[in-house]
Amino acid sequence: MDQQQQQQQQGAGSGAQVNRASGVPLSDFLLQLEDYNPTIPDAVTAYYLNSSGFEAADGRLVRLISLAAQKFISDITNDALQHCKMRGSQQSSSKTKGKDKRYTLTMEDLTPVLAEYGISVKKPHYYI
Repeated sequence: MDQQQQQQQQGAGSGAQVNRASGVPLSDFLLQLEDYNPTIPDAVTAYYLNSSGFEAADGRLVRLISLAAQKFISDITNDALQHCKMRGSQQSSSKTKGKDKRYTLTMEDLTPVLAEYGISVKKPHYYI
């Protein structure tokens, strides 16, 4: 085991704060978390946590879960955008000059990306 892993285990066992990879202590991160407003409101996250049987007494924990959900959704949409760009560059060779190209999130782009994350999406039989 390397020295960093030993320090993390010792810090986790004694309750001491261990500097993370970014060099910011956990207490500073929690203070920054209190001031941050994630895209997914805390009330929405708390509702879904409560409906699944999880009750969080600390609001920072709900905000941390909101932040993790926002990151997850952001990763999926970014991957879908990259998929759309690759598919678009293969289909058409025409280039727009002077204008930004606008992209639309479609199930054709989203389905393979969700499959990479282990989420299976199937169209209802009446849309086939």
